[in-house]
Amino acid sequence: MGGRIDFNKLAGARTGGGVPEGTCNNRSAWCDIVLVGVRMKSKLTLSLLACLTISASAIHAAAQEPSGPASQVRKLEEKWAAAYKERKIDLLSSLLAEEFVITVEDGNTYSKAGYITHSADPSVRVEIAELSDVHVHVHGNIAVVTGAYHETGRSNGKPYEYHDRLTDVWVKTGTNWQVIASHYSVPVKQ
Repeated sequence: MGGRIDFNKLAGARTGGGVPEGTCNNRSAWCDIVLVGVRMKSKLTLSLLACLTISASAIHAAAQEPSGPASQVRKLEEKWAAAYKERKIDLLSSLLAEEFVITVEDGNTYSKAGYITHSADPSVRVEIAELSDVHVHVHGNIAVVTGAYHETGRSNGKPYEYHDRLTDVWVKTGTNWQVIASHYSVPVKQ
């Protein structure tokens, strides 16, 4: 062979046309190298898949980090809904910034004092106050929350029910988050 590979002989070996020189156990050395190469490629592929899986898990875990700002604000949204339902006025007051303003379904706006007065109204009994489809977008010390809100209850003895979309704006001052603006609207029925 003189140091050169005779590809015709190798091709013949793979198609059953004879065994080229340099064989071992009736398999060509070239085929053993290819098989090792395939095995090496398989090991490399498995290693890469393992690394990608671990990386994806780490990224997902970081996104779901329980102590991250988005998670903190999401928990505060839930705490706010529960405090409203249960008329925990002190807790509500601590969650709302002094400059808080809310726009409700009918377009009226209320300050912090007006919202707290409404929340403490004994003629209103909230039975369900639940959030869904909540998305938190954090930009430095500002967080914007969008989502859906469902509320049922009784007002002056009469049942009511709301299905709203919401946008809340939270600001972080020092180590505490407070809601500074809120907007609730009723989705248009089509």
